[in-house]
Amino acid sequence: MFGYVQIRKPELKIKDYTVYHGFYCGLCERLRNRYGFIGRLTLTYDMTFMTIFLTSLYDSDNISEKKRCVVHPAKKQTVIYNKYTDYCADMNMLLSYYHCLDDKNDDGSVKGYVGAAIYDKAHRQVARVYRRQAACIKKSLKKLTLVEKNDNSDILEAADCFGKLLAELFCYKKDYFEKQIRKFGYHLGRFVYIMDAFDDIREDIEKERFNPLKKEYLATDDKDCFNRRVYDMLLDEISEACAEFEKLPCVQYIDILRNILYAGVWNKFDKIVNGNEVK
Repeated sequence: MFGYVQIRKPELKIKDYTVYHGFYCGLCERLRNRYGFIGRLTLTYDMTFMTIFLTSLYDSDNISEKKRCVVHPAKKQTVIYNKYTDYCADMNMLLSYYHCLDDKNDDGSVKGYVGAAIYDKAHRQVARVYRRQAACIKKSLKKLTLVEKNDNSDILEAADCFGKLLAELFCYKKDYFEKQIRKFGYHLGRFVYIMDAFDDIREDIEKERFNPLKKEYLATDDKDCFNRRVYDMLLDEISEACAEFEKLPCVQYIDILRNILYAGVWNKFDKIVNGNEVK
């Protein structure tokens, strides 16, 4: 479901891209150090964003190093990380486990069985430390599964489950900023879920899988009208998320964060619509 909260590279300054890439490599490095090769497999743009967001909000000190890796063996890369990188790495493992478990329970996929088995130990390790987050992920995905099994075509009810999940993950600690952070994460989560449903619509129809947009898509002859309807829903959610974001005292890396929230999150939608992937 993840991969939508990313930069729009052409609109990002070179110096900011270098910092962003450093945090991305930092998350990759911490996943490897904490969980080995299986940790690196869970690397996402979304958790890179959450790392930079929390670092900016709480003005954390970073560790910056130059390292070579398997992906870039010829040249050392800038690697930036801090305690929030470790937190996001842990949340990545939780999400990866439950994602695989969901695949396993939904259609008995081999990938789901293997993934759930591989990530089980890491999941239990993280869940013992972050009980609040782990409980919320489990509860939210269980409710989402029920919505899907009931074949509920209310996209907002389904999106609500993922919104609550992401709200909990963004809430690193309960403090003065908790209300704004939760509302921000909630609407960003709803945005991600709707975008994922829009992205998967044709494949889900072909494979006869649940998608809360399917009934509306099949009932609409004018696909441009369908696209506009989805765009309006997405715009509502990201507008609410950005409104809450602007209330928070994020100063450092603000250009990177705004590039993602105001432009990068639309990368997939623009590609689908302009590339005629939804017809």
